[in-house]
Amino acid sequence: MAGTLAACGSSDGSQGSGGDSKTVTLVSHDSWAASKDVIAAFEKQSGYKVDVLKDGDAGQAVNKAILTKDNPQGDVFFGVDNTLLSRALDNGLFQSYEAKGSDLILPEYRVDQDKHRVTPVDTGDICVNYDKKYFADHKLEPPRSFDDLVKPQYKNLLVTENASASSPGLGFLLGTAAKYGDDGWEGYWKKLKANGVKVVDGWEQAYNVEFSGSSSGKKAKGDRPLVVSYASSPPAEVLYADPKPTSAPTGVAEGTCFRQVEYAGLLSNAKNTKGGKALLDFLLTKEFQDDMPMNMFVYPVREGAQVPPEFVKYGPQAKDPETMDPAKIADHRDQWVKSWTSLVLK
Repeated sequence: MAGTLAACGSSDGSQGSGGDSKTVTLVSHDSWAASKDVIAAFEKQSGYKVDVLKDGDAGQAVNKAILTKDNPQGDVFFGVDNTLLSRALDNGLFQSYEAKGSDLILPEYRVDQDKHRVTPVDTGDICVNYDKKYFADHKLEPPRSFDDLVKPQYKNLLVTENASASSPGLGFLLGTAAKYGDDGWEGYWKKLKANGVKVVDGWEQAYNVEFSGSSSGKKAKGDRPLVVSYASSPPAEVLYADPKPTSAPTGVAEGTCFRQVEYAGLLSNAKNTKGGKALLDFLLTKEFQDDMPMNMFVYPVREGAQVPPEFVKYGPQAKDPETMDPAKIADHRDQWVKSWTSLVLK
């Protein structure tokens, strides 16, 4: 969501077939970010140079990784989340490796405990954000729940992402499926469509172009005061503002949240498996877990990791987010997305 660690694929010819390469390549979505000094400390301690290859939105990145799994672009993939996890596992994207520090992962985030093909790295909540100024100016209470979003007073105010291509868009769809059930979610989306929901390709366009409440959206003259984003988006608006405001310009509709967990894994045909394992170990260290929130605006999954005070003040985790069993996501996701596409986009 913010910050970058600029890098590309290895070009020094050091990639070896025996797993002794001096470079380890991390493939990720566009929101990967880490402090340079934290990466430098890992490079010094491990002896590996980290290259980062960013591959678009999470949905796009996962699909490309699956298509290239026989000759992968790197060694470790970061950024597959619980909405897409079964697709990655069913396609054999990852090989088994239990990262050091896995015993310190909070129990509610652990998955695939028999095979250890993925390592939980972070968590966050996909939620509708609202533009506080818009609602104050219009003397209108912001929506608080999924039910509120279909009310007449919020007509033509919401923008969301394409559920077939975007991780937050899919998370929002799954949140409605969790809330209204197998028999009710389509009826809900019919109401949402009738109430003027706008669908765009991905988060960048939705949040930074269409949404009137973000700093970028203001510059782009965005006219939608409701957007599907993250519970951690308001603290990002505060931290990146100059001068910093005393309160966040955006808020979160807590009754619209879906809990997301992101994972990393050692790619099945990684050329540098030793470096990949070292990098996965590093992602669970306290140093990385403490550093991660202020770079990627997500919460750590390791016991005892530090949560920044700005998160507690401006972007606390939802108290009662919608969740869904990964097995149910696996069984229904593709059909739900197909039905959603025909219902909402056509």
